[in-house]
Amino acid sequence: MPAPADPARLELRFDRPELLGPLFGQYDQNLIAIENRLGVYIAARGDRVTIEGTAEPAAQARDVLQELHGKLMQGGNVTVADVETAIAMAGTPLLEGLEKKGKRAERPQIAIRTRKKTIVPRTPRQLHYMQALAAEDIIFALGPAGTGKTYVAVAQAVSQLITGSVDRLILSRPAVEAGERLGFLPGDMKDKVDPYLRPLYDALYDMLPADQVERRIASGEIEIAPLAFMRGRTLANSFIILDEAQNTTPQQMKMFLTRFGENSRMVVCGDPKQVDLPDPGRSGLADAVSRLEDIEGIATVHFGVSDVVRAPIVGRIVAAYEGGDA
Repeated sequence: MPAPADPARLELRFDRPELLGPLFGQYDQNLIAIENRLGVYIAARGDRVTIEGTAEPAAQARDVLQELHGKLMQGGNVTVADVETAIAMAGTPLLEGLEKKGKRAERPQIAIRTRKKTIVPRTPRQLHYMQALAAEDIIFALGPAGTGKTYVAVAQAVSQLITGSVDRLILSRPAVEAGERLGFLPGDMKDKVDPYLRPLYDALYDMLPADQVERRIASGEIEIAPLAFMRGRTLANSFIILDEAQNTTPQQMKMFLTRFGENSRMVVCGDPKQVDLPDPGRSGLADAVSRLEDIEGIATVHFGVSDVVRAPIVGRIVAAYEGGDA
């Protein structure tokens, strides 16, 4: 039977009493969230906060409070999402290439800036993903819904388009029929395929003002098209995103990957457990990852249930459907 962990008692003192209300949250909801997630007890008296629990969770709770207080000191706000992010990131060992011997390194500051918002990593895996997006030629992002695979990729693409490091942003999805035939849907070809591409439009409008999205689409700087429209092209000076890639065949995936041109970056997003093909075992995403994962210039980021950043209940739903596997 393992020995019980040593108890710890940490005390913090904050210089700006007027910031304690936003730090603790309405009815101390932020403190309660930290207590529930980390298994500690937090008591606040005046400008002092006492944290009791086992050593590591207590230190993590201290780091969370200090990080949130630092954000308030810089004039920012603390939201429920900020608390969840800080909890998820607290005490996490740094990822590939970021360790320092002898002491824990500070977490690097990384963010993606677009016209409408700044995206920061909300889980350690998102941090790794953002680093890969900034460094690698081709990135495979695998995992369940709600982990930010496509959203963060669109943010990186928009950021590079704004700064001029790429000339075009190309977003694509396979138009897989799920219960309805395309021929039975009303309208022309654009009307038929747009419903499949709606999540990509939604992400774009989150990153850019609507008039800029429409102008850039009209000029060809932003292109949103079904995967079949990629055949025969060479995509240079472009940021290319393939969403729902688990619904490609191996032949389609090979076709897509070989569109890669000079000065481009390509992101392939998908959930290997959500294949809608008639033969799920023939997914081009799984086939490509098994062939290419170890090739230089290609990164693979595996997200799990713990990386779900939508409402907490989404993570519980995903866990229930996957039998609790991350």
